[in-house]
Amino acid sequence: MTAFAHLEVHPATASERLDAYLAEQERNSLLRLVTCGSVDDGKSTLIGRLLYDTKLVFDDQLAALQSDSHRHGTAGEELDFALLVDGLEAEREQGITIDVAYRFFSTPRRRFIIADAPGHEQYTRNMATAASTADVAILLVDARHGILRQTKRHSFIAALLGVRHVVLAVNKIDLVGYSREVFEKIVAEYRKFAVRLGFSVMSIPISARFGDNITGAPFLLPWYHGPALLEYLEGLSLDNEEAAQPFRFPVQYVSRPNSDFRGFSGTIASGMISPGDEVVVAKSGRKAHIKRIVTYDGDLERATEGQAVTIVLDDEIEISRGNVLAAPSARPEVADQFSAHIVWFSDSTLIPGRNYILRTETDQVMATITDLKYRLDVDSFAQEAAKSLELNGVGICNISTQEPIVFDPYKSNRAMGSFVLIDRLTNATVGAGMIDFALRRASNVHWQALDIDKAQRALRKEQKPAVLWFTGLSGSGKSTIANLVEKRLSSLGMHTYTLDGDNVRHGLNRDLGFTEEDRVENIRRVGEVAKLMTDAGLVVLVSFISPFRSERRMVRELLDEGEFLEIFVDTSFEECARRDPKGLYAKAKRGEIKNFTGVDSPYELPENPELCLQTDGRTAEELARAVEELLVKRGIILQHLRRA
Repeated sequence: MTAFAHLEVHPATASERLDAYLAEQERNSLLRLVTCGSVDDGKSTLIGRLLYDTKLVFDDQLAALQSDSHRHGTAGEELDFALLVDGLEAEREQGITIDVAYRFFSTPRRRFIIADAPGHEQYTRNMATAASTADVAILLVDARHGILRQTKRHSFIAALLGVRHVVLAVNKIDLVGYSREVFEKIVAEYRKFAVRLGFSVMSIPISARFGDNITGAPFLLPWYHGPALLEYLEGLSLDNEEAAQPFRFPVQYVSRPNSDFRGFSGTIASGMISPGDEVVVAKSGRKAHIKRIVTYDGDLERATEGQAVTIVLDDEIEISRGNVLAAPSARPEVADQFSAHIVWFSDSTLIPGRNYILRTETDQVMATITDLKYRLDVDSFAQEAAKSLELNGVGICNISTQEPIVFDPYKSNRAMGSFVLIDRLTNATVGAGMIDFALRRASNVHWQALDIDKAQRALRKEQKPAVLWFTGLSGSGKSTIANLVEKRLSSLGMHTYTLDGDNVRHGLNRDLGFTEEDRVENIRRVGEVAKLMTDAGLVVLVSFISPFRSERRMVRELLDEGEFLEIFVDTSFEECARRDPKGLYAKAKRGEIKNFTGVDSPYELPENPELCLQTDGRTAEELARAVEELLVKRGIILQHLRRA
């Protein structure tokens, strides 16, 4: 069996027939599919069956499938079609899909790219990746189990990601005796759930294992009068909304091989363009006309969505990666604050106030979740108040970026309205987002230019501003050491201020508790205050437990290079608990205090502090002198002051 078995090939005409076949395939429309649903609903088996029945399994693949079915199969002596897709050894051993597997197949009427998304809840992020480019979601449901929570979650995420056509494929219908009653019950339950998702739903009973209702009419389903799965997919007409979208060209690379050529390379996200058309640079508003559309095979007279091209303009205007060329009559949004839906992928909780890297199709900026407005329940669609978002949670957030980005709302342009969030410490992708709209409330806030700057203020004080950030467990001695250091600096005539964790909670942060979310906000506020104090030319001593590396790093990045000195007061938990100067450890152990660092809330050790103070066997005065030595080395304490 070969991929071209349906062609009648003669030696003299083989090449011509092959060329004709390929040309015919190029003319056929492309439909992108994603299979989704719960674990073991038969997604991989369905794809394998489609590949087999459309004669796209080669002889060597068939031989390998027969061998693998004998070793790993779950269908007895029969071929296990899931093994055509589940290529990872771990998947074969566990019988589940972990990664997203993409497969191509075609019929005389249409071409298809199908993504097999994992059903396990742990790999929801992979499903979201697969759905982000899909036109149709084939949602498989095991006829024995009906609609499950993961069925609903995948439906909800598919709707968020812009999928508008769903095939409800009620699989394993053979295992319920081809029951019409079972099928109709499942269909009714799903339609009741999905009515608010805006889907066009086609319900089809199938048996992927035996091929019932996949490519042809089912012999054992006389009560079903609708199309087979492949027949429906071949005939599905998609609204050609993308063709009517305005032109968007995210610049991925500036090509300048010599002084005579300057082009902008990328892939057209939407719309079309021709030489002579006017375009606008989204961030600057500068306009120019298209001079040439360059490709490897030569210049084009027209380019459309999905084509990778290099655009040459008739004017030498400034454009860099991350900017966008657009239609002047329909410009995209440019903003540094917006509202977005977020699907959270990480075991580490999403917490407002924490910084992440936000990456769009071509741009990358620092971003902060400024507000989690609410969490969405995937079963009831209820909007639930929340301060954080857990693994696989879906929420509505406000986001602030360090610099403005170019975007369209996701509903109007999937390519221009999507982004991912990346953890700054691990570089792991922790969330995917869909932009809803720009936030205008801060559009009237601008930086006010001031004649006196930080350098001038520090010069008048004859000192170098800095933040000495003392971190460690409660009772480690942070405040005692910081107090001694400030007394020494003051005796040298230096201008200082101490921000102590307990003192700040009596005023600025009195509204905050001790949850992880409140602790993040606690440090964010203190970091901003410390930055203002360095602008005033002060040496700021900050004594906070500050248990999370991410927030300590966030404060470091707020300040100029060399201004942030992390001082880790390294006292063991046992010693801190023995000291217990405020009786807090005893209360925490009795359960009277929740979220106490070291007891039921973690402390993340500094990785590369400027100074680590091992406190065992050393007095507070000795430790304070070690800090003083560091300040001398860093030029914060000047030698002539010290001698004085």
